[in-house]
Parts: sequence; C-alpha cells; structure tokens
Amino acid sequence: MSITLEHINYTYSEGTAYEKKALKDINLEIPHGQFVGIIGHTGSGKSTLIQHFNGLIKATSGVLKYNGENIYGEQYDLRKLRSQVGLVFQYPEHQLFETDVITDVCFGPKNQGLSPEECKERAREALKLVGFPEELYEVSPFDLSGGQKRRVAIAGVLAMHPQVLVLDEPTAGLDPKGRDEILDQIALLHEKKDMTVILVSHSMEDIAKYVERIIVMNRGEKMYDGTPREVFAHYKELEAVGLAAPQVTYIMNALRENGILVSSEATTVEEAADEILRVVSGEKKEAGSRDGQVRR
Repeated sequence: MSITLEHINYTYSEGTAYEKKALKDINLEIPHGQFVGIIGHTGSGKSTLIQHFNGLIKATSGVLKYNGENIYGEQYDLRKLRSQVGLVFQYPEHQLFETDVITDVCFGPKNQGLSPEECKERAREALKLVGFPEELYEVSPFDLSGGQKRRVAIAGVLAMHPQVLVLDEPTAGLDPKGRDEILDQIALLHEKKDMTVILVSHSMEDIAKYVERIIVMNRGEKMYDGTPREVFAHYKELEAVGLAAPQVTYIMNALRENGILVSSEATTVEEAADEILRVVSGEKKEAGSRDGQVRR
C-alpha cells in the first residue's frame, strides 16, 4: 500500500494577496511497511505535506497515488482512503468527545458502517494494541491523564484498521516517561501490524531511535531524504535551517576532533556506547600488545 507523490505543489490562498507556496514540487514514494520520520522547522511544510496523504488537503498541482491509484481521479473514494490512511493530529485528545472511552473509540468503525458488536470488538482490540488498561474502558475520556488520552485518540484511528498511520507530533506536551511509552507502543504497532508509520516530530533523538528513513522539509521543499545516518551526517547544514542532529552526533564528532577515532555515524545512545567501547577495547589490546613486546 504505497504512497507516491509526483510533482506535488500546494499554495495557500491562491490568487489572493495572502498567497503562499507551502509545498514546491515534492516527489517521493513511501512503500508499504516503512517507518518514516518527517522533520522540519515551523513553517517548513511538514504538516501540510502529511495532510495530503489522506486527501484532507488537495494539491494545487501534481499527482498523489495510493497503491498506484490517483486519489484525485473523479471516481476515487476519498472516504475509503481516509479509513486506510489514519491521521492523528497534534494534541488529538482535544477531539475526544464521547461519554466514555470505549464509545469514543467506536466512533470511527461506526462511521464505516459496522455493527455495534463489530465496533466494540474493534475498539477493544485497538485499546489493547495501545496498552490501555481495561478497567478504564467505561471512564470518561476527560478524567484521564494526558498520556492516557493520547492512547485513546490513537486507538480511535487504529480501530478503523488503517494500512498507514500518520502521526503529527504524537508526544507533544507529554512528560519524558509518557513520551517514551507512546513511541515504544507505536514502534510495537509497526512491527506487529505490518503497517506503514509516518511520524512528524521535533525531537531528533526520537526520530533517530525509531525511524528507518528521514524526510527533511525546508521552506516547502524536500531538503534531504535518507537513513538517519545519511541525514544526520549533514548536521551542519541542518543547523543552518534551524534544525539539529541528535546530541549523540555532536558528542561523537567532538570526540573525533579530540583525537579519539570513533565513527561519527552513531545516531542513538546505544550505537554511540557500542562504538566507544569498540575503540576503547581496541586501544587496550593495542597497548597490551605493545607492553608485551617491550617486556620481551
């Protein structure tokens, strides 16, 4: 279930004094099953971009294909697309409105025309997938913590059985523990459900830890598109456009500048620790070998 963008352009308030080009000639393909991160400073076009993925915004020009089919075709079923490509907005808990959790999560399947029994079955399945405690199913969403509300909102999208899950800053406003729990759960979903996950985040550490591919947006254009190692190798260029690399990138480069020959490609704490241990172990072996030669 791939998403393909061909020469996508989008202009806000076209033909008026407030005209603004938000996307400029975007070409990319996201194959089924990838875990993709999208980063960019405020106003870079990343949120506008992801709203194209399920047809919420229609491109000013260009073609967007879902599973090879042009979603701008006259007979294309956009409603079906939106059940296949689930979009979770920033602060999604603001969209919770039902009297209890289970009823709120049933909302999407109900709109898909499923029976009440099927809706409840899907809702329970989705709530389990996001690790939401069963004893809170009948509780009002407004009585939950921030992290719990976020899980319910994500479950509401998952209950529609999407093939693609698009998340716009899903951990915004959460404490570090809540952030890690949500992202770990999303990573587990990606693995268990064989779904495409597209994550917009301002946290370079989160992006480096979880995704396999990064798309960098800048002034409505695609600036970089590659693996975390490939993208964060351009950390100086990223700084120039108001972004940064993970702190690990700076640490590893600082070590190299001070004569410790570690690889600067590490993007996570775990990778950095392994690389530093490798270099230290190598130096100890080399020192031991030299010491043995001197003694002989």
